[in-house]
Amino acid sequence: MPETRETRETHDSFAFVDAGRTFTCRVEPLRPAGAEAWWWFRVSDEVRARFAPFRAAPGDTPEVVRGRILGYYDDLLARRAGPVTMGWGRRRAAAPAALVPGAS
Repeated sequence: MPETRETRETHDSFAFVDAGRTFTCRVEPLRPAGAEAWWWFRVSDEVRARFAPFRAAPGDTPEVVRGRILGYYDDLLARRAGPVTMGWGRRRAAAPAALVPGAS
């Protein structure tokens, strides 16, 4: 497993380095104001993206959140590296029902 190094930490935000990438994590509420809080994170390799993969819980610790974030991000990278699947396309129209002789 790649080495992980803690860089800074507070109650609702922290950063760490894993496999040469810096992950900056923080708890933020979803909009509108007052909505549930989620863990958001940025990765130094992702210039314009940030992710909110799961809700913040009162018992969250940096170690638990770090593990969840690394699992999520590793899975995301694996899905990006895999073949592209097109699941959203239009389905073929169903064949018309056969006419039943004698039906009104």
